[in-house]
Amino acid sequence: MTEQTPHTPDSSGPNSLAPPGNIGKIFWGLIVLSALVFLADALYHKHPSFGIEKLFGFYGIIGFVACIGLILAAKGLRVILMRSEDYYDDKTEGDS
Repeated sequence: MTEQTPHTPDSSGPNSLAPPGNIGKIFWGLIVLSALVFLADALYHKHPSFGIEKLFGFYGIIGFVACIGLILAAKGLRVILMRSEDYYDDKTEGDS
């Protein structure tokens, strides 16, 4: 008889932290949670220091814009700081 080995899932893919069926649930759960937190802004009395803080959802909007800004800044830094794949492995002729 042949010996069968148990199936082990591939842990090298982009979805290795969550089973494939749960990724959509996690995504939509985060969308719903974000919307609820955004809407909760209407449920408390604000004591703003500046007039712009009175806007509905101001902190959620400014947080989203800041996150997008960080992503764009990281992409720009990647272009500046990027090195070739063999940057540290590059040997000269005299090295052994």
